[in-house]
Order: sequence, then structure tokens, then C-alpha cells
Amino acid sequence: MKKIGILSDTHASVPERVWEFFEDVDEIWHAGDIGSFEVLDRLRSIAEVKAVYGNIDNHLIRSSVPEYQVFMCEDVQVAMIHIGGYPGRYTKEGKSLIRQYRPDLFVSGHSHILKVMYDRTHELLHINPGAAGNKGFHKLITAVKLRVDGKKMSDMEIFELERRQRSY
Repeated sequence: MKKIGILSDTHASVPERVWEFFEDVDEIWHAGDIGSFEVLDRLRSIAEVKAVYGNIDNHLIRSSVPEYQVFMCEDVQVAMIHIGGYPGRYTKEGKSLIRQYRPDLFVSGHSHILKVMYDRTHELLHINPGAAGNKGFHKLITAVKLRVDGKKMSDMEIFELERRQRSY
């Protein structure tokens, strides 16, 4: 059993309350637009990190994390990419990953909008954790936690904080 923290679009700043939300996780997955090595280092001080780069990440971050990742978490096949779309509106790259690897869980970011959807066509759970940073048009800072036990994903928790209430 593993407890997973999922976030995206930190753009180099993360409220302290997000760090606190992730205190008890075994792994953290960052779905791109990291923004700085300081964010990656802080995440790594909490738990093992799997990350992909996003469209705002510079060449240094792009040289240290891949464009996409496909990996196993317990018995769940996970595919993660920054710009992947969502069920019914996947990007070309998202569709390609799904067709090639047939994941149980597809994680993407970019939209700054929290979205959790089941895709019946591809028989997968899609999670976009929204935006955990302070840059962008979003009104809520969001992140996700869930438990993975074998093939079962459960106990999802959503973190939400209005941007005007953030505490850094």
C-alpha cells in the first residue's frame, strides 16, 4: 500500500499548507510546470518524487526530468505527461501514451483546473490535480492524495485553498 500526493503547475511557488498536506505520503508525482529546482528539492525532502517537465520549465529542469513517465505503482500502471488533455479531449501525445501503454491511471496538468474523471473508453482514471502554485488564472490552489493498494485506488483527498487565503 502506498499513499500518493499528486500536484502540478507549481510555477516555482508552493504554499506551506500544500507541503503540510503531503506530510504523510510515500511518493509525490508532479505533472509539470515545476518552475524551480527548489520546488523539486523540497518535494524530495518529503518523499520519493516522480516528475515530468512542463511548457514553462527551463532547459535545466528539462534535462533533469523527462517529458513523460510510465511506471507501476503497486499493480497500477501510471502514465504522466504535462499536456495530455482529458477524456474525450486528449492531446495527440496523451492519446499516444494511452494507446501505447494502456495505463490504469493517466495524470496530466497544464489546465490549472482540478479534474478527476473515469474514462470508460480507455478504462482508466484520469487525474489533473489543478495548480498548486501562485501563477496563472486559477482561483483555487489544489492538489490530490490517494491510496494505491495493489490494483485498487481509493481514499482520494482533495486540497483546496483560495488563492487570496494562501500562506507562504
